[in-house]
Amino acid sequence: MEQELISKKELLELTGISYGQLYRWKRKKLIPEDWFIRKSTFTGQETFFPKEKILARIERIKELKDERSLDELAAMFAPDPAAVVLTKEEVVKRHIVSDVVWQWLNEQLGDEEGVSFTQLLSLYIVDRLLRSGEISVEEGKHIWKMFEHHYPALQGKICELIVLRKIGVAVCFLLEGTADLYVEEGVKLVARLHVPTYIEELKWHISEG
Repeated sequence: MEQELISKKELLELTGISYGQLYRWKRKKLIPEDWFIRKSTFTGQETFFPKEKILARIERIKELKDERSLDELAAMFAPDPAAVVLTKEEVVKRHIVSDVVWQWLNEQLGDEEGVSFTQLLSLYIVDRLLRSGEISVEEGKHIWKMFEHHYPALQGKICELIVLRKIGVAVCFLLEGTADLYVEEGVKLVARLHVPTYIEELKWHISEG
């Protein structure tokens, strides 16, 4: 399951941004260094990007750059989770997750009032999977527990959440970095989620609240 790439020339033509803007955003860390992929072609070395991720990121930057400074955007897009703790009431007020998913967290917290960013992130991602209709509630709980257990070792790093299904059985795992994924015949790719994208979405929800 190879990720689709887009060349630098195609990217600039499609988005309407300039070469200077692209590299300024790179210097300001709005676009990750590892998205700039150097490949040999018949004309020499060319730069390519993961198409889906770079297009989504540039669209987001264009939407927000008139409202926020590049430094503010860089903080939003940074892969490290925000050092923030919300109260239960704040989570409900911001409608960050659905009632079903919020109940899972509420049961886990017990009498604790503080909700960490990492706790919210795991449920926010699972909530998006449930809303897509691609997974069941039980599968969502398994994904949530796996993420909660293993994500701390990857915190601050670029990683992806992969969900596969074969003969009705779902398997999930976290993949450090971004890489091509090859699986056996008959396995369905249910979801491949770029975790930093959901980190920035969650930061946006919190900052807008």
